[in-house]
Amino acid sequence: MTLLEKLSSLIGQEKVTVNETIILHHSGDESHHPKMAPDVVVFPESTEDVQKVVSYANEHGIPVVAYGVGSGLEGQAIPIKHGISMNFEKMNQILEIRPEDLTVTVQPGISRLKLNEELKKHGLFFPVDPGADASIGGMASTNASGTLAVRYGVMRDQILSMEVVLADGRVIRTGSLAKKSSSGYNLNGLFIGSEGTLGIFTEITLKLHGIPEYTTAARCTFSTIRGCVDAAVAILTAGIPIARVELVDARSIKQVNEFQGTNYPEQDSLFLEFHGNKAGNEEDIEFVRAIVEEAGSTGFVFETDSIQRAHLWKARHELHYAFTHSYPKLSVLSTDVCVPISKLPEIIEFTRRQLAAYGLDGAVLGHVGDGNFHTMILYDRNIPEEIERTDQLNEEIVDYALRVGGTCTGEHGVGIGKLQFQAQEHGEALGVMVSMKNLLDPNQILNPGKVLPVESKVL
Repeated sequence: MTLLEKLSSLIGQEKVTVNETIILHHSGDESHHPKMAPDVVVFPESTEDVQKVVSYANEHGIPVVAYGVGSGLEGQAIPIKHGISMNFEKMNQILEIRPEDLTVTVQPGISRLKLNEELKKHGLFFPVDPGADASIGGMASTNASGTLAVRYGVMRDQILSMEVVLADGRVIRTGSLAKKSSSGYNLNGLFIGSEGTLGIFTEITLKLHGIPEYTTAARCTFSTIRGCVDAAVAILTAGIPIARVELVDARSIKQVNEFQGTNYPEQDSLFLEFHGNKAGNEEDIEFVRAIVEEAGSTGFVFETDSIQRAHLWKARHELHYAFTHSYPKLSVLSTDVCVPISKLPEIIEFTRRQLAAYGLDGAVLGHVGDGNFHTMILYDRNIPEEIERTDQLNEEIVDYALRVGGTCTGEHGVGIGKLQFQAQEHGEALGVMVSMKNLLDPNQILNPGKVLPVESKVL
């Protein structure tokens, strides 16, 4: 019996396919990493379906890779060992909204925009916004964050409990509906960010927040990128309860204007957002205006109109697409380091210098409110010298971040691209992680080759 036939007998023929187009779709994501086709794609509709597939795969040593919407940037969903790609698009329901408890329980395949559309009816919202309309399961698997993380935190801060199918088919729950607990080990923290290497999520209970009474966005420009970063650090250290602090450099603004037809000043800029009541926002805005002017701002514009605010954040969120769609023959590598905010000015200046030194076209942007920034590097995969320079620059940025107490990835995850930095960042702790992996997935079937070095069993 073939794998297709066996899986069809387990969960139903309509939920399993080897269609060439679907297989190709599941061979890659939005990263620059090479594609690799799965042997089969399954579309579970229940926890029981997931159990059946995973149990069979574990028994026969077949890799299983969870797939959300394919918006990852480090190759997490690429089945580099082939096997089974498990697509959660049919498990996309809201199971329970508890407005009085500020919680919602969802299946992993629901997208963040669809979730927020439903939550809006209750005056609530889910704040993690990685830009792409990612699935909640995918966001949990990478510990995603986004522009609102400086105010609301990352995925790990938003998840109360999960239902997880382990490699041997057992189903566990990692938490409760309580907002805090001192009971047992924190399994939420273990599974969130594990990229499907320790278990597969089938239900997720999230914390919610009330939609702010009043929201104001602002955009301020600077003559240098150092001025931008210094201003961002000053805003944060002043204790202003700001919701978003985003760096968008002049090269990024130029690309946004060309891609979206906007006419923002092509200068290094900060995009800001304030949540609260009208009086509080107005007071915060004036405080921020004074701070950015002292830091050398050349312009400060704020916007309360919802349409104009949406345009501003659409420009920021779609920057990756602005580059990839404008240069279809080039690849885009997006770095993703996070450092203590006191180290931001020096590492961003270093990054700009190195971009110029290597003769590469690229942009610097990111969530400077929490020390996380990205460098979008354009390069031609057909020119070995460009690949070498791009890889070298990425390594230099990561090395700098680690030397000042940062991390090789703030939100994109490890996947394939950050494997080489795990030993450098974690040292002896990497061996503890390997032990956890071997305990929970001894047959190495869950997304093998991700997060930990390929040879993890012998570490």
